[in-house]
Amino acid sequence: IPLGDAVYLTALPPEGPRAPQAPEALWGLNASRQEQRLLSWLKEQAPASSCHLKCLQILKGLRDLRGQGLEEPFCSQWGRVLSSYVLKTALFSLLLQGPLEAWDARFLVERLEDLVLYLRDCLRKQVLMHFFLGNTSLPEAVALPRFLKEAAPVNLLAAFDGPTLDLAAFQLINTWIQAPHIIRMYSSPRYLRPALTP
Repeated sequence: IPLGDAVYLTALPPEGPRAPQAPEALWGLNASRQEQRLLSWLKEQAPASSCHLKCLQILKGLRDLRGQGLEEPFCSQWGRVLSSYVLKTALFSLLLQGPLEAWDARFLVERLEDLVLYLRDCLRKQVLMHFFLGNTSLPEAVALPRFLKEAAPVNLLAAFDGPTLDLAAFQLINTWIQAPHIIRMYSSPRYLRPALTP
C-alpha cells in the first residue's frame, strides 16, 4: 500500500510454511528508496574502497552458516532476531556513529568485529531502533517524508523476549569467535541443507 514518496506498507509473510493465518493483518514498512539514497550518500562520503557492504555480506553469511548448526525452536528465532533488516539497521546505525574513513577495506576485520559487538550490545540491551521511523539524526542528503521523521521511534527487537535475545547475543559472539571453524564445517557439502523445491 503506497504511503507517498516511495514508502509502502507491505504485508508480512506468515512465520513459516505451515503457520496459520493471523486474524489481524501484519504490516512492514518498505523504505527501499530511502535506503538507496542513504547508500548513495555513503558511497560519496566513504572511501572508494569502503568495506561496509562486504561486512554486511559476511555477517549475513555467518548468520546463515551458524543457523545450520542450531536446533529448533531457537534456529527459527535466530533467523528472525538477526533478520537481514536488523543486520542492515545495525550497520547503518554504526556507520553514522564514526568517521567513514575508518571503513576503508584495510580495516575490514576491525569493522566487522565492531559490527558484531554493536549488534551484541543491542541484543543485550534489547533495543535496536528502526533506522527511518522517528530518526532525527539522518544526514540531510537522505530526504525523508515528514510522516517518517515525525513517527514514533520503533524498537525492532521489541517482539522478542529477553532470554531469546540473550541467547542470540551469546550465539552471535560464539559465531564470531569460531568463524573460521564454522565456515569450514558448515560450508562443507555434507552440511549444506538441500534446497526446497517449490
